[in-house]
Amino acid sequence: MKVELSRFKVKQGKSDRVDEWLRMLNENMEDVVQALDREEMKLEVIFREIIEGQEYLYWFSVQGESGEMAETSSFEIDKKHLEFHEECIDHSYGMHDAQAQVIMAPQQLASAMTWTNPFEDKVQFQKREIVYKRPE
Repeated sequence: MKVELSRFKVKQGKSDRVDEWLRMLNENMEDVVQALDREEMKLEVIFREIIEGQEYLYWFSVQGESGEMAETSSFEIDKKHLEFHEECIDHSYGMHDAQAQVIMAPQQLASAMTWTNPFEDKVQFQKREIVYKRPE
């Protein structure tokens, strides 16, 4: 399984649009869950935070190794997700990834996700900031 926590910077002036998008996701959960299945997404949570006046979104996810990317999806909800990302996420900031060091999952939960050894999916700590940016 891939366990990820990524931070994205919201473009200035897009907070109201973020409100709309998050509301749309919550109101269309059946479509969201259908899209998650093809991605082998076991759990995905979006967090929102403001630090010193700057808004950020965080994606926490647990995903199977062979899940498909949203970019290859034919689901309308994924197309809306990609459109939102282009409109509201500051790609010059990049995607900042945290590093999973301890994974604590009760056996019942791990079994329900067909996750055989959660503690083995931690990553070797790299003493550096991990940032992914699009090629210019």
